[in-house]
Amino acid sequence: MGQKALAIGNPFGLDQTLTTGVISALGREIESVTRRPIQGVIQTDTAINPGNSGGPLLDSAGRLIGVNTAIYSPSGASAGIGFAIPVDTVNRVVPELIRYGKIIRPGLGVQVAEDQLAAELRVKGVLIVDVVPGSVAAKAGIRPTRRDSQGRVRLGDVIVAINGKRINSVNDLFLLLEEYKVGDVVALGLFRDGKREQVKVTLEALK
Repeated sequence: MGQKALAIGNPFGLDQTLTTGVISALGREIESVTRRPIQGVIQTDTAINPGNSGGPLLDSAGRLIGVNTAIYSPSGASAGIGFAIPVDTVNRVVPELIRYGKIIRPGLGVQVAEDQLAAELRVKGVLIVDVVPGSVAAKAGIRPTRRDSQGRVRLGDVIVAINGKRINSVNDLFLLLEEYKVGDVVALGLFRDGKREQVKVTLEALK
């Protein structure tokens, strides 16, 4: 924090524009356009306007420290709060973008309920609504929410941990999965029929 920062971009179509400021904070969390959380984001007061996204955030020696990605402003113009994806994240995802043309994220092959619905049902954790046929979750015997023969709703498994790390929300689940890669085997902590269960799951590519 306090380190000088320089942003280069094309704000409002004015290409190769340089603005300066400082690093205001580290370790911020923002929401992507797909509503997935992004952790470890750099906050800067360097002017970042529409058109700056995708441009580099540099230190005073010209070294890349991040990629400008968002601003926080009711009007959409610079409000002194900009965010950049840290260079460590860039180094991790760019090779995948070059090789596959997209980011290959690990998944379980399940559909989950929104946190609000889980709270209404008094569920602590992430409720599984559906399991994709043939997915790793299906092969591991993970149970979806369903109706019984009398039409009553039977809640599915509730994910409460991955490798012993507690999960309280859908965001927790997304963020923990980001720590692994496709092919990793994880111990999934579940709450099923009033009992704690644990199953091993090999993560697959998120579709």
